[in-house]
Amino acid sequence: MAWDLNNKLVVGISSRALFDLETENKIFEEQGLDAYEAYQIEHEDDILNPGTAFPLVKALHRLNDGDERLTEIIIMSKNSANTSLRVFKSIEKYGLDISRGALVSGRPIAPYLAPFKTDLFLSADENDVQEAINAGFAAGIICSHDALPIDPNQEIDQIRIAFDGDAVIFSDEAERIYQEQGLDAFAEHERMNAQNPLPEGPFAKLLKTISLVQQRFPEDKMPIRTALVTARNAPAHERVVRTLRAWDARIDEAFFLGGIEKAEVLKAFGAHIFFDDQTVHTDPASKSVPAARVPYKKQ
Repeated sequence: MAWDLNNKLVVGISSRALFDLETENKIFEEQGLDAYEAYQIEHEDDILNPGTAFPLVKALHRLNDGDERLTEIIIMSKNSANTSLRVFKSIEKYGLDISRGALVSGRPIAPYLAPFKTDLFLSADENDVQEAINAGFAAGIICSHDALPIDPNQEIDQIRIAFDGDAVIFSDEAERIYQEQGLDAFAEHERMNAQNPLPEGPFAKLLKTISLVQQRFPEDKMPIRTALVTARNAPAHERVVRTLRAWDARIDEAFFLGGIEKAEVLKAFGAHIFFDDQTVHTDPASKSVPAARVPYKKQ
């Protein structure tokens, strides 16, 4: 009987998002594919260090602690099968619950997101993420930062995921008004449309899926917690609240910061990943918590 990925939270992740492969990627960029393949095979038994998305993947394993598997992590890599052994040996060494992969030998990954029923795709490759966003999938470009230590042995009691609002959970409709007409026009537009739900953004479906997963657990045993961390403030908060209510989507914590720096709030929340559409937010946040930038969809 075929393995059913329906009704599971499916996360596709590139090997460079899961592990620190910056040295290897530099070899590929500067010396070419043959040198990269030779290096990977020569170092096949060398265990890779954790990458930026490692804590999230480890945290997601908590969803499979019960009788039912609620999440599936799938390696989606431009590596070939011949160069993938080091990655899978590292997965085994760290005890990660990952057994499935799509190894496409340099071809685009986006066509395979639908067959794997992917809810979220994470990669360090901007082109792959852009193609995923264009195809209608939630996707983020992992932001690596040397100042962010990753402890592979850290015990994780709860998955914590933080989202920006506009252009991430919601569409970029309001964001465009702010960029083109300024803050006053944005505030007036949101006040006038407070009763109208915001259009869905690239991460709306993911948030709804997470909300459905949360419904399976009692509050005192909730394995996943979400936060909205947005530059909005009152009165622009009302439309957000009413939108989430209309979607029947759960957000556990909401921070309407009105321009206050997001990084310290994310650190206090303990995010295992933070999604935002602007580098002005992801860059400082990535020094404290794992972060990923969500590119705008190209028409």
